[in-house]
Amino acid sequence: MLGFLPPVVRGVIAFLLLVINTLFWCSLVFVFSLVKLVLPFAAVRQRIDPVLNAIATAWIACNSGWMRLTQRTKWDVQGVDALTYRGWYLVNANHQSWVDIFVLQHTLNRRIPMLKFFLKQQLIYVPVIGLAWWALDFPFMARHSKADLRKNPALRGQDRETTRRACEKFALVPTSVMNFAEGTRFTADKHKSQGSPYRHLLKPKSGALALALEAMGAKFQSLIDVTIVYPEGVPSFWDFLCGRTARVVVRAREVPIPPSFAQGDYVADSVFRGKFHRWLAGIWAAKDKEIDALMPPGATPSVTPAETVQTDA
Repeated sequence: MLGFLPPVVRGVIAFLLLVINTLFWCSLVFVFSLVKLVLPFAAVRQRIDPVLNAIATAWIACNSGWMRLTQRTKWDVQGVDALTYRGWYLVNANHQSWVDIFVLQHTLNRRIPMLKFFLKQQLIYVPVIGLAWWALDFPFMARHSKADLRKNPALRGQDRETTRRACEKFALVPTSVMNFAEGTRFTADKHKSQGSPYRHLLKPKSGALALALEAMGAKFQSLIDVTIVYPEGVPSFWDFLCGRTARVVVRAREVPIPPSFAQGDYVADSVFRGKFHRWLAGIWAAKDKEIDALMPPGATPSVTPAETVQTDA
């Protein structure tokens, strides 16, 4: 509707609408979260959590509203119509930009239970929204360097315990647990430094997915694997607000989760860990090929063939 306005003007309007929308719905989240904090009982949580999720779902729906108002983005989405708004799902996607979060919320909202993301611990300090994520039980994960882990192996158990506690809460109310398996946003420099065997993806980290399965057992119906492509180039968040993202391509597919994955010990059992790595590597290889197919002819690939390092998955 406002597509005739200059991009910067649309960006300012979109940002103001996002802020107003966030402040309004977050104030309601905080009120109901106080009730849950004062009365930390499972029976109370089972009644309050659906209300909090409904508030967050309304926030996402209103975000979709200002997107339609201020942008002329063409959405090419397939694979979401068969999803059901019940039960528990594990959701996985490639990660290129902060825009990915809005894309996932826009395309999956009210098609599956609300997405709960694994977040970097530092994001709890983001004004307003960081506190809202905490109130909605988003798990905040610490990031430890390999050097830190060598010095203090006990740090490996922190994220496992965080995941276990979060998933205990998720098990009470239908939830979609979302994880970016790459662990960080894709860049050519990161791709080169880790020697990724994929053209468009970083190596996947399987720990968070495996620990979520370990914590929630057979609750998950399936893994929803989402592939996000920006054919005209990965946008910054400001570009997205300004409506400079001409087209977004999203493909979703349900992947069965082997029943044995709900019973294995990812940390202690090296055989199980290897099996899980191979399963995720297979999904990642298929995703890489899919991105190749979705990129327009003549588009610049994420990395050139010469930069792609071939290694065993």
